[in-house]
Amino acid sequence: MHSEIMPTEPTMLNSQEPTLNNPPRRHFTRQRRQLNDGARRNLAQAASLHLRKLQQRLPAKARIGLYYDGFGELPTQPLLDWCGRLGYLPYLPVVGSLGSDDKRLRFVPVYHSKLVNIPTRIHQLGMKQNHSRALLWATELDVIICPLVAVDKHGNRMGMGGGFYDTTLGKSYRSGDSRPLKIGWCYDFQVVEALQRQPWDVPLDGLITPSGIRWF
Repeated sequence: MHSEIMPTEPTMLNSQEPTLNNPPRRHFTRQRRQLNDGARRNLAQAASLHLRKLQQRLPAKARIGLYYDGFGELPTQPLLDWCGRLGYLPYLPVVGSLGSDDKRLRFVPVYHSKLVNIPTRIHQLGMKQNHSRALLWATELDVIICPLVAVDKHGNRMGMGGGFYDTTLGKSYRSGDSRPLKIGWCYDFQVVEALQRQPWDVPLDGLITPSGIRWF
């Protein structure tokens, strides 16, 4: 499969600096839905071959934040398999653990080798969640693999619009903390030339796609 790079077109505002118009989210979510399960698995397996370059930046017994791929995203089961092979400790995000108005994610440990075997509930926003009392804050993780709708070549990330990851990671990012490492995981067609960045957006440190890994 050939990767598609979709440039964003700048528009002029009062003859001043060009302003980016981000492509609509449906452009990418539609392409994700068009892939069948076999294609998704094959592309995820190709992306997992590049995880060895991420290993070089991780300590032993690293704590890795993952996510459920419930909306046509690049499957995350290979990430869980990778954690199992190397002795890394996987975690999954929980939304609203401190109340429905709190957008900060917390993370629960994974005790299963297959994501499909993990007991889950469906959050009101549609994502799967596992519930546990053993919750960690994002700053207690070494890496967070971030879901995304699109990402540009500078590491700027477009999420689903809820702001959960930006809220969760904003304080540590602004303070200059290097932990957790923020890594995107997506298809190549989700990579664009440039995205408009908002003041509250938290950029990625790295990106893994089926075609390779890049650092920002």
